[in-house]
Amino acid sequence: MLTAGVALALVAGGQSAAEPAAGLIQPDPMLAFLPAEAQVDWAAVHRGREARKQNREQARVAAKSAGQPLAYTEKETGQGANDAPSKAEHVAGFGTGRGKNPKLTLTGDLAGDPTIPVVPPSAEMNDAIPHASALGTSVRTSGTIGDGPYGSGGDGSGDHDFYRLTGGSEGKYVVVTTDTPAGDLDTLLAAFDSTGSLLGQHDNLAGTTDSRLQVFLPAGQDVYVMVAAAGPGGIPADPLKPGTGKRVLTEGDYDLTVSSGSNDKDHFSVDLKAGDVLGASAAGKATRVVVHDPAGREVFGSSQDFSFLYAENSPMPAGGNAVADFVAPKDGRYTVGAENGDGRYDVTVEAYRPGSELNQRPEVLTIFLDFDGARVNTRIFSSDPSAGNKDLSPLKKFLPGWGLSAADENAVIDGVVATTRENIEKDLAAKGTNKRFAVRILNSRDHADPWGQKNVSRVVIGGSIAEAGIQTVGIAQSIDAGNFGKEETSLVLLDILSAPAAQTGTSLNRYITPASDRIAFIGRAIGNITAHEAGHMSGSWHQDQFNALDAIMDQGGNPKGMFGVGPDAVGGTADDVDVDFHEDVLNPNEGFTGIEDSLNRTAWAYVRGAN
Repeated sequence: MLTAGVALALVAGGQSAAEPAAGLIQPDPMLAFLPAEAQVDWAAVHRGREARKQNREQARVAAKSAGQPLAYTEKETGQGANDAPSKAEHVAGFGTGRGKNPKLTLTGDLAGDPTIPVVPPSAEMNDAIPHASALGTSVRTSGTIGDGPYGSGGDGSGDHDFYRLTGGSEGKYVVVTTDTPAGDLDTLLAAFDSTGSLLGQHDNLAGTTDSRLQVFLPAGQDVYVMVAAAGPGGIPADPLKPGTGKRVLTEGDYDLTVSSGSNDKDHFSVDLKAGDVLGASAAGKATRVVVHDPAGREVFGSSQDFSFLYAENSPMPAGGNAVADFVAPKDGRYTVGAENGDGRYDVTVEAYRPGSELNQRPEVLTIFLDFDGARVNTRIFSSDPSAGNKDLSPLKKFLPGWGLSAADENAVIDGVVATTRENIEKDLAAKGTNKRFAVRILNSRDHADPWGQKNVSRVVIGGSIAEAGIQTVGIAQSIDAGNFGKEETSLVLLDILSAPAAQTGTSLNRYITPASDRIAFIGRAIGNITAHEAGHMSGSWHQDQFNALDAIMDQGGNPKGMFGVGPDAVGGTADDVDVDFHEDVLNPNEGFTGIEDSLNRTAWAYVRGAN
């Protein structure tokens, strides 16, 4: 999705881009293609994520399918036996083929790093940032919640233990975990900066009452990690002042480990068919799940659960400590790995065929490009109470912003449609591995509006931030590996794209000069953004926008790359670049790792019905 953050104001209706945007929805950046000047209201993002999580969990429980999974227990007898994809333990009988079980539970144990030094517990009182105990970045220690002056034996406001971690000469991530051997304490981990601002928190690892938090230590700076009891009052009212908790919750002993992760890694191989949609979710003490292809390349690594961004009716596994999704581009033996932990884990692995393949023969999915303006219920993009039905203006309203007239509308539409079809219809059919690839791209000028019919998704190309109430240039309803939500909506808003060049770096006018074929450039740029939004709806996450390869699924911040502007920095000239779906690195800022094949993810999202 293309999005403008909270600091990127409206650039229509006479408002300056320097003015704050008030009363608008902050979309989730995981669905966003952010302009270079965007700033994100993370508090709003976290509220939206929590609401999505709750809705997703309710839908997942309601739609839980029957069938017992295949159970496999790790056979590793000593650390190192299955630490690499090449040494993976093979699980027979899993898959989507006849006689195979598409559901699998992997159970095993991750061994801790015996080389990490152990230091004695810190003395009370360490209940606030100014009193934090200094701790190394590779260390084990222990402590007790409830033993200080604020526990059940004290004033009853609740005990909090703070530790100071100091970054070295270079910034780095560390992993902080708790273990409660007696099981009396339900831990909460949180991280703060020196001013008391909350940087992150984590409650339960799936299936346990222990916690794990990945913390970034800036070079030469301090970060303060807090151990407390989970629940209301777990975060003190003022982390700079002792005794500002609300009440005593659970109490007990804990072990605390700070490290760069686990040395032990357990890998299991499974056989997949081309087009299989694989999902994996880690619970217990494993906090990272990773998928490798037959060549041993990492194709998806995750230490987080963003499954709430899946389509509402996606059957993919969700919840847990970490969730991964992957679409196999070819038949082969792939591996699923459990990492970053110390102790027992369970990993749920499931495989599905793409959603449209299950349609009646020979049904084909449709993408409808709507240039006429539309009424859109923006609640599909946000849980914000201000979301609702919004009327979006048609493309023709924005033509004057590019120095065009109503007479140019058909030429611009021709360019958008041609680029979208080239990116999706033509390239995916020619380059993808899906031999049953089929998609129908219709538009509001040349075809009757099919929106509301089965197997039709739409991209509305028109409207403004003011009309939509969403601080964005583009937004997709979901990230839907396998394209199970076959009737979804995306937006490509046009006010920022048609704004004066001086107002925003994401305006197409920044790249238009007398040397430009402006209509060809505008049509191609909007067509690329349209394909980007369709790419989200068909299952691709963001790729790295700042590496050497410009790709359709690049995250924001580099509009020149998305618009296909060539080395001369002028759009609509002979050196412009054809931006396509590619195999490229997942965006490093979004917490995933590996190489994403957005070409085949998208190609396998559009399969002609086979039933």
